[in-house]
Order: sequence, then C-alpha cells, then structure tokens
Amino acid sequence: MASTYGAAQVLVASNRGPVSYELQEDGSLRTKRGGGGLVSGLSAIGPDAGALWVCSALSDGDREAVRRGVGEDGVRMLAVPADVHADAYNGVANSVLWFVHHMLYQTPLEPAFDSAFWRQWENYARYNRAFAEALADEAAEGAAVLVQDYHLTLVPGLLRKLRPDLRISHFSHTPWAPVDYFRMLPDRVAREVLEGMLGADRLGFLTQRWADAFTACCDELAGGLGDTEVGVHGLGADADFLRRRSREADVEERMAALRAEIGQGRRTIVRVDRTELSKNIVRGLLAYRQLLDDHPEWRERVVHVAFAYPSRQDLAVYREYTAEVQRLADEINSQYGTPGWTPVVLHVKDDFARSLAAYRLADVALVNPIRDGMNLVAKEVPVVSDEGCALVLSREAGAYEELGEHAIVVNPYDVMDTARALHEALTMPPHERAERSKRLAAAATALPPAQWFMSQLRALTA
Repeated sequence: MASTYGAAQVLVASNRGPVSYELQEDGSLRTKRGGGGLVSGLSAIGPDAGALWVCSALSDGDREAVRRGVGEDGVRMLAVPADVHADAYNGVANSVLWFVHHMLYQTPLEPAFDSAFWRQWENYARYNRAFAEALADEAAEGAAVLVQDYHLTLVPGLLRKLRPDLRISHFSHTPWAPVDYFRMLPDRVAREVLEGMLGADRLGFLTQRWADAFTACCDELAGGLGDTEVGVHGLGADADFLRRRSREADVEERMAALRAEIGQGRRTIVRVDRTELSKNIVRGLLAYRQLLDDHPEWRERVVHVAFAYPSRQDLAVYREYTAEVQRLADEINSQYGTPGWTPVVLHVKDDFARSLAAYRLADVALVNPIRDGMNLVAKEVPVVSDEGCALVLSREAGAYEELGEHAIVVNPYDVMDTARALHEALTMPPHERAERSKRLAAAATALPPAQWFMSQLRALTA
C-alpha cells in the first residue's frame, strides 16, 4: 500500500512560531505576528512554494487557538502539554543546553544531573518526537525540512527514521561548546544530541568557530560526521527594514525623549540586550564605572544608555541577574550622579522603537557578551547610527568573526580593558569613527535574513 504524504514542500520547525494568540477578557483571541530572520526568509520563497511552519503553542492563548481550530495559513501549532513543554524548554533547553553552549555553569555547584533532570530529559525527547511526527505527517515526498536550534536537536534523527525520503537540515543559533565542556552532559545525553543532529543531511552554524567545535565533538564522541555536511551561514542585519523603520514617527518621538534624558551635548554609550546571563551586562556597567573613575573628565559629559529587557523571568537565576543589573545601575547613579546628570539611563521595558532611537543616537555601541552565537545588535547599530558609531566588541561574540577588524575588541571578563576600550571609542576622531562605522555596516549586511534563509535552502536541496 502506498504511503500517504502531506503537501508541504518546504517546512520550518522551531519552538516559537511567526504568530501567537492572546486570550481577551471577552473570550476572543487576539493575533500577534512576530518578526525576525526566519519570518523574512520564509516570505522570500513566495506564497506558492507550499511552505509550512511547525511550532509550539507557548501560551494559554496559543493552546486555546489550537483547541478551537483557529490558525493562520502556512502555520501548524502543536499543543504539547504545558508540563512537557516546561520540562523541555525551561528544564533542558534553557537550563542545560543553553548553559553548556554558553559555558555559563558555576561548576563547583552545578550542574547536578539528578532524577529530576532525567524526568525533564524524557519530556525533552517527547517534545522533539511531537515535532518529528508532525513534520512527517505534513511533508510532501522529498520535501525540505529546516529544523531550528537547540530546542529541537533530536528532531532530525527521529524524522529521518520516519521519513527517509526527506531532505533535512538543522541550524544552531547559539555557539557550540568545546569538547571538554560538552562532555559535562551525561554521556547518554551527549550521544543522543549528537546522533539526533547527525540525522540531518546538513547542519548550519553562524560561524566557522561553532561549526568546528561541533565537528570536534562528533570526532571525539560520535565517530565523526558520517554523511552529514556542515556549513556556515552568518546571519546579517536587514538594512532596508532597519533604515526604513528607524525613520518612522514613533522612533523620532523616542529620540526626542532620550535626548531629554541624556542632556544637551553629551556623548552616548549604548547597549541593547535581553537580560541574558550570557550578555554580560553587569561587567559592562562595572567597566563604565571604571571609566568614570579612571577618566573624571568624562563625568557629566557621557551617558550610558542601557536597555536591559527582561528575559526568562520564570527562571530564578534570570530574575536575580535582572535585579543585579538594576542594583548596579542605581549604585552608579547614586555615586556619580548630579542634579543635572544621570550617568546610567536604564530601561527595562521592551520597546523596539526606543531601541532604534538609541541606535541612531549612539556614539559608542557596547557589545561585550561572555559568549554569543552571533549578536545582531553589533550588526544593527552601525547600520542605523546617524553620525556613525564606534563598536566595542567582545571577541566571544560570533559577530567578531566578521566585524572584529573594524571594532575595538575586548576580553569580556576584563573590566579594566573594557573601560580602556570605552575611552578609546569615545576619543576616536569623528572621521575614523564614520569610516569604521561604514565598514561595519557593509560587513553586517552581507547576508541579510532572506538571503541567509535562501542560502540554507539552496545548500540543502542542491
């Protein structure tokens, strides 16, 4: 008997989809559409390509939409049980795999892989199996399936067993841990993650460094890559969108408000991040305080505009980190501030228009992560900055591979060196700053989202 296949020719699988639903007080559902590189990429292949996005129902509104059969064309949302999703997403993906790849563990105390972890791991496997089964149901014969990120590392291997006819890729948006750190995972987990990913025809990474780290893990722990290809696709900034959006009225309004907060004639050091542990916001604030100590001439002449948007606040360690960012900013303002000068302008409520306003005003962009798969802020600020900006960039950001030549590069753990770099950036002659900014913008936009997605799809189907 012939197999019955679905109709989708190109499928994307990711934890978060392009749409979400909010349950209103009157019982109606409000639709919210997301953005980002994948959304841009899928739209680039056109409406007739038979594309389908498979994602998870993340909220009560999402689950209610699935229950009612409400949905968008081209999107299939999976109503994985809330407890299974919590274990897979918070328990394993964000509290274990994210920590390993970003090398964030305080190893005297963590990790401790106990019975609670193994329950979470079983639910991570269940979560991945739900995606593999949905993709197997929906994919046309020989379809291309592009699986995204560390939430879904087991999907390629599971899907390969269900549908050997498919072309399967997996793309990692995070760094990849070096072998010795990756081996912190229980042996079975390390093996299942690698074997899951090696079920793909092709694996994509943001930089050569992360691709090499993955290959080294496979050589050491999985007997090599086998038939799986490994490629690098460095996601770039969407220059057309950013330049257009940054000139809209709401951005102009927020620029006026920020100028009032900063004060007349002052220089600006800008950072825009989620309060991720990997973003290194606390050391950035310490470096700014050191700058004010080492160079009193900057007092009342510079403002650190720091946007730290809360992330993963359902995890205690993230709540504590967000509180420490706020505490340190308050301490600096209390120690150095004057009636007419607030040294740190900290905002914690997410506001994209205000972020773009800060990009435009930036004299210096501070991007100093402990470790980052890419870091698009480093790529976006030079594209949008009105006068051109100097970039202080961690050598541990994936963006360093493309932007390092034109940035002031720092060791993210070295507070004194970061303070020195901030001073160098603030004193850079305007013509040099403008020239560097132009080169940064050119490098940053080399592979914009639509091209980034299409390059992966072409490589997979070639």
